Parts: sequence; C-alpha cells; structure tokens
Amino acid sequence: MNTRLGMQKFILLTEKKWNIKLYEYLKENTDYKWTLINNKNKFTIDKINKLKPDIIFIPHWSYFIKKDIFEKYPCIVFHMTDLPFGRGGSPLQNLIARGFKSTKLSALKVTDSIDTGDIYLKKNLNLKGSAQEIFERTNNIISEMIINIIRNSIKPKPQKGKPTYFQRRKPEQSNISQLKNGEEVYNYIRMLDAEGYPKAFLETKYFKYEFTKALLKSDKTITANVRISKKQ
Repeated sequence: MNTRLGMQKFILLTEKKWNIKLYEYLKENTDYKWTLINNKNKFTIDKINKLKPDIIFIPHWSYFIKKDIFEKYPCIVFHMTDLPFGRGGSPLQNLIARGFKSTKLSALKVTDSIDTGDIYLKKNLNLKGSAQEIFERTNNIISEMIINIIRNSIKPKPQKGKPTYFQRRKPEQSNISQLKNGEEVYNYIRMLDAEGYPKAFLETKYFKYEFTKALLKSDKTITANVRISKKQ
C-alpha cells in the first residue's frame, strides 16, 4: 500500500451514473483519498501515474483495461457470476435469461484474459427487480467488499472449478417476438431495463415498440410502459 504521503489513494473506475452514489459513499465514509474516472479517454497510464493509486476498483466498465495499467497497479473488477461459472459478457442478462433468481458478485484481479483473475471476495446478490434496480443494489454490496479488501489487506486466490462462458448479448437479441410465455417476456423486459441497455422490443412494418417498467401479475399477465417510435 502507498504510505509515502500518509494516506491511501484509490480510483473508482466506472462508466455508469448509478455508481456515482458508490463513489460519494466511499469518499464520505472512509479515510482514504478517492478519485472517480468515468471517461475512457481519461483512463490512461499517464493519468494513473500522476494519481499513483494503491488499487483501482472497477464496478462497471465495458472496455479493455490496458496491460501497462493492470501490470503496474492492482485492478479489481466486479463480475456478476460465481466465477469461474459465467465468464464473459452480459452476465446479468445471461443469468436472468437462464432462469437464475440469485447469483454471486465476484471481486477479481484484472489480467490479460477476461474474467480469469484470482478472486478476492464473493458476495450473494438477489436478481429480483429491473436491471437498474439490481445494479443500484450492488452499490451497497460493492462498497462493503471494497472496504473489506482494503482494511483487511485481502489477498486473491485462484479460481476453482470448471469454467463456463457467456457470450455478450447483441441488440437484436432484445426482440421478444419469439418468446413463448409471459414469464420469459417479463424477464426480458426487466433484464434490459437499465441505463445504456437496448430495451426489449417488438417491431411491425412501420413501428418499433420498446418496453420498460414491467410488472408480472398473479394471473401471469404483464403491464409495462411502452415507447413507440417510427422505424427509419
């Protein structure tokens, strides 16, 4: 840990607005110096060298971490599966589409292979609600994990078990026209209902219908908000 200036320094790297609350919580409730980076153009080795962080924590980031950064500074990413199960992209959507009701949030070391790094901690995560609600719920869990890792100087351990892999979902997979039951439709709408994700949709010849705020009723019917836009 960095002791030269008498205060440990950390970076929170995220592209999502809901993690701003996480940054504010850590800044206000710990005795460490925190820097928020939420723009990939500002996440450069020159910038990091000036900050000299002890650890870079990464709750949500869709870009590759460059080798010159993670080899010089410990980088810890948070992945929404019980690794080594579910390595790869779109973990939340892949889990819900497969019928999972809960998962583990894994804190792992960034390496040059996706989601293969050693594990610092795992915590339980409920998958109830919309994607936005789930992501916001992770803030409390991630803050506890970060503080635990720092205060207890937790060392990572190699992943155990047979790896399985998820493929990053594509926007066209949000089309719900081929789903066969109401629960599937409900799950697709809620698992895509978050900032920056392509919403569940249906299309006609002239219009696109995008769905959010889904509720599954006891009679298996669904109510949801719909945005109707004319196709280009």
